[in-house]
Amino acid sequence: MDEATGAITTPIYQTTAYHYPEGEKYRYSREANPTVLELTKKIVELENAEMGVAFSSGMGAISTSALALLKPGNSVLVHRDMFGRSYRFFTDYLKNWGVNVDASNPGSDNIIEKAKSKRYDVIFVENITNPLLRVVDITELSKVAKERGSILIVDATFSTPINQKPLELGADIVVHSASKFLAGHNDVIAGLAAGYGKYLNVIDQMRRTLGTSLDAHAAYLTLRGIKTLKIRMDVINRNAEQIAEFLEGHPKVVKVYYPGLKSHVDYEIARKVLKGFGGVLSFEVNGGQESALKVMKSLKLIIPAQTLGGVNSVISHPATMSHRTLSLEERKIVGITDSLLRLSVGIEDVNDLIEDLDRALCTLY
Repeated sequence: MDEATGAITTPIYQTTAYHYPEGEKYRYSREANPTVLELTKKIVELENAEMGVAFSSGMGAISTSALALLKPGNSVLVHRDMFGRSYRFFTDYLKNWGVNVDASNPGSDNIIEKAKSKRYDVIFVENITNPLLRVVDITELSKVAKERGSILIVDATFSTPINQKPLELGADIVVHSASKFLAGHNDVIAGLAAGYGKYLNVIDQMRRTLGTSLDAHAAYLTLRGIKTLKIRMDVINRNAEQIAEFLEGHPKVVKVYYPGLKSHVDYEIARKVLKGFGGVLSFEVNGGQESALKVMKSLKLIIPAQTLGGVNSVISHPATMSHRTLSLEERKIVGITDSLLRLSVGIEDVNDLIEDLDRALCTLY
């Protein structure tokens, strides 16, 4: 509820500036905006954090946090099997800026061993990796980070606070592409970070300087989406698990990547650190890129698009879409093949989704 007016939904404060001296708390909407601040309060509640900050995108949250906490000569650890644009930001931009960037091979054990090898100023990981759904043991990694004096940042876009709260497992900062599951309707671009105040205050000052600030209307849409987050994720978790099981038994599917399957390499870690296995899964089809694209184009209900986390189910081809910036060698190391498809499961009737996938897969010889 809005305390100033009694409105039962948060108003959209669509303004650049505020009357002095009454509005001195906000000054200018690039720095602070009442609608946006309401969203930061919400992510603090969801993640049990000390402070939250909102950004113009998920990449805005990642880049601003990294630029606030790192400087030339510092070192950061990432992993190769992460969102392509995030990987490029660390390994291209930050490295050229003078930050020492090390990239671990996929897998929780590899990341933890790398973290033990030397002291990193920052360790940045996705708790569920994109697109092969490796699950990082945040509990064990956070112990190493604390022993080494490293700041642990966890991108929890795939899990949402419904399936995991990284701060409770020992992380220092959690970031989200709020455009995905948090907002949940494929109609807004936003990013969020939450964690300890001593770090988030520094990050917030960098946001004000860089201008990676969230618009009031986008904040309102994100707040609206969060109201149904628990309901949506319950359905999405359930749908994704059933679809993963269906695909694993399909004759046209070579392999399925989903942490809720017993066949997944990180199934035991997933059971330990996740409350639910999430709404994203990937699978390889018989044949190569031509077969994968044929399946994607043959779908009627599931939408081919480069996004995830909405109420609509969407499918993408990582090699030519989300991870197109990776070289062939980099994709090979990660395990992204030309026949790999990534599916973000929505809230549609699961039988309709399975029927759509079966029909598309049966177009393959």
